[in-house]
Amino acid sequence: KNMDGLSSYELNDDELREFAEKLSKIAADNNIKIGSCAEKIDLDECGIIHNCCIDRELIEKIIGCKLNVGKDKNQRKECGCVESVEIGTYNTCKNGCAYCYANYSSKSVETNAAKYDSSSPLLCGQVQEDDKITIRKVESLKETQLSIFDM
Repeated sequence: KNMDGLSSYELNDDELREFAEKLSKIAADNNIKIGSCAEKIDLDECGIIHNCCIDRELIEKIIGCKLNVGKDKNQRKECGCVESVEIGTYNTCKNGCAYCYANYSSKSVETNAAKYDSSSPLLCGQVQEDDKITIRKVESLKETQLSIFDM
């Protein structure tokens, strides 16, 4: 919805490849790697790999073990993200990116930002008496069974 007022438009495949090649060149000149997210088009030839925001392989590399987790079924078919739990809150980021889906009310961002408290367990504000706190049942997704391929 936030894109409506930005004069944005969908690029056709040729325009997208041309744009991707330019981005890839800028990235390479600055020693940066680019990955796309949920794109239908393959941009490997432009130097842009298909990637994901919640990347199983990256998480496994960081934590040093395999995960027993599947693709997030709530995302688009092209999305490669694994299942995850959103911990963010809408209308709380002060960056002001015009295209951001998570901020749809600048007034709410201003109100919420005024509630920031680094000592609070919440992103914005404090736990109030009438707040309902639910303890979410979570299980570890760490794969404990070794594979011959891990050796």
